Amino acid sequence: QVQLVESGGGLVQAGGSLRLSCVASGGTFITMGWYRQAPGKERELVAAVQTSGTTTYADSVKGRFTVSRDNAENTVYLQMNSLKSEDTAVYYCNARRWYDRNEYWGQGTQVTVSS
Repeated sequence: QVQLVESGGGLVQAGGSLRLSCVASGGTFITMGWYRQAPGKERELVAAVQTSGTTTYADSVKGRFTVSRDNAENTVYLQMNSLKSEDTAVYYCNARRWYDRNEYWGQGTQVTVSS
């Protein structure tokens, strides 16, 4: 049984910082990352990191967000700096399990940036 448990969302002023965490259980995960969905918009990739450490970022967050992972703890982090109002969304943890390549989602955590 795979579970992804997120924490760290909340309300922050524009220009502030937040750090999201996601602990995964139930397997080994080749890719871990974060997506977000704002009201009325489609879910989009924010950032992802492979077991090797290779990272991918959406253009809109490059230079402001940093994704990292602790493979031993099956945990992925998203450090978000210089937050903008357009970063307001529900952020979802995502992980792809190694042996069956299935994709799993967390329950989502709200990030609200006030301007």
